[in-house]
Amino acid sequence: METLLPYLLLILPGIVLITLAFLLVRSANPILRVVMLILGFILIRDAMTPTGLWEFGVANGMTPWLRMSHDPFVLVAFGLGSLVLVGATLIDPKLRRLVTWGRPRPVPIIAGFTGGVLAAAPFVLLSMGTPISERGGDVALATLLPLAFMAFAGNFSEEVFFRGYLQGWLEQQMPKLRAALSSGVIFAACHVFLATTVTDVGWPLLVFTLVEGLVCALLRMRWGVIPAAIAHGTAIFLMSAGLL
Repeated sequence: METLLPYLLLILPGIVLITLAFLLVRSANPILRVVMLILGFILIRDAMTPTGLWEFGVANGMTPWLRMSHDPFVLVAFGLGSLVLVGATLIDPKLRRLVTWGRPRPVPIIAGFTGGVLAAAPFVLLSMGTPISERGGDVALATLLPLAFMAFAGNFSEEVFFRGYLQGWLEQQMPKLRAALSSGVIFAACHVFLATTVTDVGWPLLVFTLVEGLVCALLRMRWGVIPAAIAHGTAIFLMSAGLL
């Protein structure tokens, strides 16, 4: 709890303002609420950096690496918080109608894991030429299970917001492929501050998020949010687990 308290105090004023804005635009076009949710998510995500809850770097001058907190309590807390946040937003019927979940059948699930591997593998493999000590260090085996929970549950809200609400709304405005491409590019654009001002990782992080965003958006277009969320969780776990 001592680790999370500075973080919670840091984001509290922004969360209060964003929540107020979300409630004020409740009767308007749902895209305004989607924007508020994405802004809130960006605040929640980016504030993890200055409070030391995760760390980014670049290997070989071109490959981003990621390490999450080593505290299992923090990892589980973020995963649970993400699930609670999704549940709270799904109370809104206008937002709920935007989401295409898809069915948890073998092919979409396998496609989700495969997409996550394809999104992360080039970056993980390119970083292997750099010693593990220079790309975040080893990750304790005891941390891997909480880390996996954080990777999948923690990023579930991001997928619901971007691929559920945003891409669902975009599909009402344009052809599905264009909506998917737009979702992927907007997703990467929402990492600009994380890449260039919150951290100094720069363009390698934007390249990774663009690849990841497009993979998840195309999975969402074909099979729904569930495989997209699986792909996102898989990619983040592979990037942060230090297994290779």
